[in-house]
Amino acid sequence: MDCIFCKIANGEIPSNKVYEDDQVCAFYDLEPQAPVHVLIIPKKHIASVMELEEENAAVVSHVFLVAKRLAKELNLANGFRIVSNCGEDGGQSVHHLHFHLLGGRSMKWPPG
Repeated sequence: MDCIFCKIANGEIPSNKVYEDDQVCAFYDLEPQAPVHVLIIPKKHIASVMELEEENAAVVSHVFLVAKRLAKELNLANGFRIVSNCGEDGGQSVHHLHFHLLGGRSMKWPPG
């Protein structure tokens, strides 16, 4: 499989990791959209939200627990945003389920 996020999760491509366990890894985005911009990805390849099933959905709740932990560690006490783009029209550019943890500034709505 030629998935950049799988290669990052497997250590084949270097990244600036801020967290890793047996289910997920988190690393700084190369093109940050906020002072803090971390990507949290499941290590197992899931292409998008549309591929979630009963047998693989538990990783999503784990991602949110990791996001909570990272928000504390990265001093995002004033708030943060978690985003997961799905599909071409949703802005998904890497077809591996991932969540953007954004913070360190006031987030406007709708996002730009």
